[in-house]
Amino acid sequence: MDFAFDARTEELRAKLLAFMDEYVYPAEAVAEQQRDRLASPWDTPAVVEELKAEARSQGLWNLFLPDAEYGAGLTNLQYAPLAEITGRSPQLAPTALNCAAPDTGNMEVLSQFGDEQQKKQWLEPLLAGEIRSAFAMTEPEVASSDATNITTHIERDGDEYVVTGRKWYISGAMNPDCKIFIVMGKTDPDGEDIRRQQSMILVPRDTPGVTVERAMRVFGYEDHSHGGHAEVIFDHARVPASNLVGEEGGGFAIAQARLGPGRIHHCMRLIGMAERAIELMCRRAVSRDAFGKALAQQGVVHNWIADARVTVEQLRLLVLKTAWLMDTVGNRGAHTEIQSIKIATPRAVVDIIDRAIQLHGAGGVSQDFPLAELYAGARTLMIADGPDEVHQRSLARRELKKYL
Repeated sequence: MDFAFDARTEELRAKLLAFMDEYVYPAEAVAEQQRDRLASPWDTPAVVEELKAEARSQGLWNLFLPDAEYGAGLTNLQYAPLAEITGRSPQLAPTALNCAAPDTGNMEVLSQFGDEQQKKQWLEPLLAGEIRSAFAMTEPEVASSDATNITTHIERDGDEYVVTGRKWYISGAMNPDCKIFIVMGKTDPDGEDIRRQQSMILVPRDTPGVTVERAMRVFGYEDHSHGGHAEVIFDHARVPASNLVGEEGGGFAIAQARLGPGRIHHCMRLIGMAERAIELMCRRAVSRDAFGKALAQQGVVHNWIADARVTVEQLRLLVLKTAWLMDTVGNRGAHTEIQSIKIATPRAVVDIIDRAIQLHGAGGVSQDFPLAELYAGARTLMIADGPDEVHQRSLARRELKKYL
């Protein structure tokens, strides 16, 4: 098995690492200062637009999209180490490269399932980084870990669909540049096949009947990197029938197609978050003394750092194997590995970041270091894109099936 990156990946890695050092890391503090002076906390700091312009000029743009017609044409295996690098600064780097969720998944949906008009109206400006988007599936009134539970109605009325429902934790919806929602709801709530009841439809943000009710915080943080999370009300919002994505009853399958790449992208970035935590842990350990010697000389600190390094190396190999399988046998063929990394990666990275916080003492939970925010993001991914328990259930069933 060849573990070396190919020439294109190495070239892009070198370029991206230099971009991070020269532009992204210095911009972290600048973005925070600018955000404090914005009229709305959801407005985009000027430095983010500067980063986007620089990234695009360097060809570091839409790296996530394997379709060469719309994106960089990279395989999952080529993109994995690049996504890892962006995970070291999750609040800025993915957005700077136009590789931030939920836009990535929405662009994948539109490129695969959208018609020509939908692509022209919504995909093209998303690819250009001119607008943002949101994906509206999760609901507060039902257990959304089972996507068949959703209650939002999408009812046909002549040449229109009428959308009625309540969604929450809708990523991207607080950003004023968010212009379009991809909404999942039921067009056939009484259908015999529970996986054919759902459809997806495009609902422009300015549609009458659409209300962004409030921002939803995550561990007290307002997640600016994703354009915030919101509770959104759809009160008999009418859109043209041509806004349906794909066919009626195809929503569940589209959601699964969307979530597969999203899950691996999150795991790739999580490894970058872990690497940032290890770096901060080591820098802290060699710069602080306690009880007469450097923290770096304390045995427990040795254990934390060594365990973190072993864990990251294991996770990276599993993520790269999963990316390779997705490229060679498809998402369905990589189902076991996708679920494995979705279970293992957030859990392990949360533990690594937790140790880094402990080593930083009070500083670890403060705004002076990125660790608390990294922790909130990593811990959330034990729920997002399907909670751990759902993936464990599915994975165990697949294993047991061999013996039944």
